[in-house]
Amino acid sequence: MRRILVAVLAAALLFPSTATAQTGASTSAFGTNHNEETVAQLQAEMAAGTLTSVQLTQYYIDRIMALDQNGPNVNSVIELNPDALRLAQNADEMRAKGKVLGPLHGIPVLLKDNSDTGDKMQTAAGSFALVGKPAQDDSTVAAKLRAGGAVILGKTNLSEWANFRSFYSTSGWSGRGGLTGNPYSLDRNACGSSSGSAAAVAANFTAVSLGSETDGSIVCPGNVNAVVGLKPTIGLVSRGGVVPISHTQDTVGPHARTVADAVAILNVIVSRTPDSRDAATSGVPLGWQGTGRTRPSLPADYSAFLDANGLRGAKLGVTRQGIDAAPPQVVAAFDNAIAQIRAAGATVVDLDGAGFKFAPADGEFLVLLYDFKLDVQKYFATRVGVPMANKTLADAIAFNSAHASSEMPYFFQEIFELAQSMDTSGTNPGDNPQPFFGGLTYNQALAIDHDAGAKGIDAAMSQFGIDAVVAPTDSPGWTTDLILSDHFIFASSTLSAAPGYPIIQVPAANVLGMPMGISFLGTAFSEPTLIKIASGFEAAVHARTQPTFTGNITTANTAGTTLKPPKLPKKDDGRRQHRM
Repeated sequence: MRRILVAVLAAALLFPSTATAQTGASTSAFGTNHNEETVAQLQAEMAAGTLTSVQLTQYYIDRIMALDQNGPNVNSVIELNPDALRLAQNADEMRAKGKVLGPLHGIPVLLKDNSDTGDKMQTAAGSFALVGKPAQDDSTVAAKLRAGGAVILGKTNLSEWANFRSFYSTSGWSGRGGLTGNPYSLDRNACGSSSGSAAAVAANFTAVSLGSETDGSIVCPGNVNAVVGLKPTIGLVSRGGVVPISHTQDTVGPHARTVADAVAILNVIVSRTPDSRDAATSGVPLGWQGTGRTRPSLPADYSAFLDANGLRGAKLGVTRQGIDAAPPQVVAAFDNAIAQIRAAGATVVDLDGAGFKFAPADGEFLVLLYDFKLDVQKYFATRVGVPMANKTLADAIAFNSAHASSEMPYFFQEIFELAQSMDTSGTNPGDNPQPFFGGLTYNQALAIDHDAGAKGIDAAMSQFGIDAVVAPTDSPGWTTDLILSDHFIFASSTLSAAPGYPIIQVPAANVLGMPMGISFLGTAFSEPTLIKIASGFEAAVHARTQPTFTGNITTANTAGTTLKPPKLPKKDDGRRQHRM
């Protein structure tokens, strides 16, 4: 979860390339020869024998130590895998014997600190409440990465508990990992909750990474860090072994510097057969439930849908989602992106101008609170040797209170407390009236969120005959504020979040030195169409730039005047000079 919007709470209550950083560290002093290389390019070099997985892994480790842990200190990586070089060596040995396991063979990958890895690393969701003995088993996605030959390089920092603890949280901060900075301007926010995942890919600390999203946690970090963020349909990728918020809305998905790289990792982690650890992998997301629509056969290779001309002949419905309240430079950037879409051969339908209204997902917050109380307890039951092993949400609340100096130095746990207050008792708990929501029940909230899909994206696609919806992803990165929390102007992820539909965010513009992206949204299992459109947009626009690791990107015109301090006049002794 990126954050809980103030509007959600109110509703509930009412019913360019490399530069020198200001830290003094020159990024050119550290390795740059593999920066911006794609997975396909890295694989070609390894196949040709000009690069090994060990060399590539060491390259990223060196950059992380120089620029993430030191120098600019982006702080995107929370832990390095002690076995990373051994895994890379194994990949090289297999390649030497002619065995390559797939498109990620030998490629270093970072995972968000909420995905279990049955190794020496912690899985803590950024909280000391889960620090201790590592997870006993791999998450399903980690197991798939290993089976595909990927090198699990480490874990990334995140907004603690995936930004589902406080209304006043600051994205990118966790008790365990501290604060992740935005590599384009270190004083600005990397968004969350998958802040470290996106920032690390943007800064070339890894080839690709995995984040997770409940509402905006993949696409918003992608937006402010100029990387592609692919949020899959709920159930397309298993959540088995991932610290949850909600089984209704959670998904795991990639961050990458190109659409093709995001697709490469999707190909490896997708659940093409049911996973016993996640019932959603055999069903359909909320927006399709009760409609008669069934889970389709999934493509054998999503890369088949990559198309540099993918916008030609496409028909897209645009919705502005509050961007017109943003500064004019931001509005102009989005308008220019839409113009580029038209220029690349797509037809654009103005959904807002046509009077189309997306059904609101007013049940979302209730659903998340209810799910979290139950789902996190189920996850705790899978852990041993950590404070929350076999515990409950009430125990997590008590832990935070007992360790407030490390867990709650800036913000508290109002969302945890609200989740704990949800009535989940009885034989039909989904029908219990929830007092905080004016008596609304969980099942009623689910029905509202189902309609957010059926009467939202699905209705727009049917009514206007469009292939996908296009919207601004989110605001450019805002200045980080640990006292007053996050501040942003608009976001579009909720259109897909509640019904469980996919999004692909692609870099679209640069606003005063900060990245800004655009999102392509579709109905469930529409990843093939979205990949075609997103790759076509990427090819037409080429908006990604490398980060500068600047301390503060907005200082150019903020210095003010140069003052001259007054001096005391010399003492007058009464003598006067004569002209000679």
